[in-house]
Amino acid sequence: MGFAEEVRAQEEQLGFAFDYMVVCTVTGSTHAGMLVGFAKDGRQRNVIGIDASATPAKTKAQVLSIARHTATLVELGSELAEDDVVLLEDYAYPRYGIPSEETKEAGMITDPVYEGKSMQGMIDLVQKGFFPEGSKVFYAHLGGARAINGYGYTFRNG
Repeated sequence: MGFAEEVRAQEEQLGFAFDYMVVCTVTGSTHAGMLVGFAKDGRQRNVIGIDASATPAKTKAQVLSIARHTATLVELGSELAEDDVVLLEDYAYPRYGIPSEETKEAGMITDPVYEGKSMQGMIDLVQKGFFPEGSKVFYAHLGGARAINGYGYTFRNG
């Protein structure tokens, strides 16, 4: 929920609201927190999770379970439905922990497991027209910088 509160603070400072929030989803905790946080103003389906787990059914169930428990704890006052969890599974290939060619070619200095795959997903979604023209899209960067060094060989030698 902290991400949602931070985004709201940024929206207030910027003078506009984001139409979509993109987040990498593996264990589901950040996605679930964002889902609950944005459900307060009806934007829960605007949280777009990019699956990097390569186990999307399990991950989606985890997100929903964590979100429902969190909603109860914070007394959200409304039930979260399975359809509220938007999880796109097209970017976790070739498998968990292995960067795809598109991740390597994205030209962004991100770790190739989490941020690389979600950044690849967001770039692809923009190129495909997933977000309506003029949409304001927030990308939740979750870190991962320490993992970059562990993939030096992969980036140098394929």
